Amino acid sequence: MEKQKIKLTQEKETLLVPLLGKAMESGKEHPILVDPKAEEILGQVEYDFKELDVPRQTLITLAMRAKKLDEIVKNYMEKAANPLVLHLGCGLDSRVLRVESIRGHWYDLDYPDVIDLRKKFYQESAHYRMIPSSVTDLGWLEAVKESGPACIIAEGLLMYLNEEQVRELLVTLQRRFPGSELAFDAYSHITASSVNRHPSIKKTGALVHWGIDNAEEIASWGSGFKLLEEWYFTDSPDIPLLGGRDRFLFQTMGLFNAAKKAHRILHFQM
Repeated sequence: MEKQKIKLTQEKETLLVPLLGKAMESGKEHPILVDPKAEEILGQVEYDFKELDVPRQTLITLAMRAKKLDEIVKNYMEKAANPLVLHLGCGLDSRVLRVESIRGHWYDLDYPDVIDLRKKFYQESAHYRMIPSSVTDLGWLEAVKESGPACIIAEGLLMYLNEEQVRELLVTLQRRFPGSELAFDAYSHITASSVNRHPSIKKTGALVHWGIDNAEEIASWGSGFKLLEEWYFTDSPDIPLLGGRDRFLFQTMGLFNAAKKAHRILHFQM
């Protein structure tokens, strides 16, 4: 198979960071996340991943993030009679395969050029569709024919929007799919203001805009929002399995509230 050349820029190009992280983690002897599709895709794209200069801690965090969000989707699907999953900013992620989604309907959404690339590696079916659109162009909701409740996942996405865009998106989703579950990763304000110096962010030219310190603020955006969990990477059950240096780093971070809240996963009922 001819390798696919990557011609993405800015926040679109950042999808290569989690792809790299998941593929590298999956190839380990005792992986946090098993993702053979990520390994397969990594071998089929033409791109100099060394230029991203992704720190080891970031790669570990990406695997933890994916695993936690997978668990949220799996738990939802176990109790949903007719599951509806909306994966916003899907990139090249294989969550639909990892959670073995064979019931209901699943929609993966991303920019048109990202979906064009994604279709080189994934095929649509009666249960699975891809939507080519910016998440902020809310006309994409017309492509979802089913009503809620749904499980809505945004991984590595909302921090690239400004607060007004995040608010409009979440309030619209709550009104369109009341009773849904929403899970996404979020930075603190201080992290959002400093992370643009991160090597891989600088390489792609993407810009992080949004951070939030108090997750409960989102509950004030509209009726129906209820915080179910604020999950810290320092609480990951996989930390004891890490090498000594990385284990010490995550355990030390867990001692400081600011470090824990720098990057975490928020899970809402809405």
